[in-house]
Amino acid sequence: MKLLTYEAGDRTLLGVLSKDEEWVYPLKSLGVDYKTMHELVCGMGQSEKQLIDYTIDRQPEPYTIQGAARLEDIRILAPIERPQQDIICLGINYMEHAEESARFKKEEFNGERPYAVYFSKRVNQAVACFEGIPSHSQITKQLDYEAELAVIIGKEASNVSLEEAEECVFGYTILNDISARDIQNRHKQFYFGKSLDGSAPMGPWIVTRESLPYPPKLSICSRVNGEIRQNSNTSQMIFGISYVISELSAGITLKPGTIISMGTPSGVGLGFTPPKFLKEGDIVECEVEGIGTLVNKII
Repeated sequence: MKLLTYEAGDRTLLGVLSKDEEWVYPLKSLGVDYKTMHELVCGMGQSEKQLIDYTIDRQPEPYTIQGAARLEDIRILAPIERPQQDIICLGINYMEHAEESARFKKEEFNGERPYAVYFSKRVNQAVACFEGIPSHSQITKQLDYEAELAVIIGKEASNVSLEEAEECVFGYTILNDISARDIQNRHKQFYFGKSLDGSAPMGPWIVTRESLPYPPKLSICSRVNGEIRQNSNTSQMIFGISYVISELSAGITLKPGTIISMGTPSGVGLGFTPPKFLKEGDIVECEVEGIGTLVNKII
């Protein structure tokens, strides 16, 4: 199922896409009542999932669902608008991206990646699909895009084995890990350059874990003004979802609602000669198979 946060009129609601993805059904009308997506991720039980699945599978006439609205008539918001904690991100988790990153920084790369690189991304409010991404042109000239598969943790995870990790996943969404490369390199670490206001476009919705094979092997790509920049598959990640959950949970308790962004493939702006950084007016699309497309404009 695809769960979303959206605006209809003057109300902010949680909903689920119909099977044909033309309609949005308010979860409250289906007997599933949570105020925010974070609360839903933390609290939704198996019986509620089964109820939603049943509704979608029988593809009811929309007029039979109170408050049903056409997808084109609602405003999609970021699925988790205000994450409770910083987003956990993986750096250089695709080998070809590790190579292009080393070239940009004029460093040697020996082709070895024995340990995962983790960093955090501060998000006061996530940017929704079709919303603008601030250019921050007064402080950066090297704004870059990164299409990523993001994992949402669904239950508390501590000392989780590789075999148990799958059960800790609630679902997946798309994250564009917007990065100011000049700030990132100037400060010799990721936090500031990755955390500028509006640097976490997310969405358009969450796809629950049961909706995709595990581990997900999904095509992932990005386009800027219609030009394909990144084109890979999540099967190419160096460190997979189960490995990351198991390793992190060995020393950090992962709470429900935690977002882990799994890194980006090659083809980001810094990887071109000369680099292709973002500028005002650019349209960035990040697409992940089975989830959807996250579209934003640089403003």
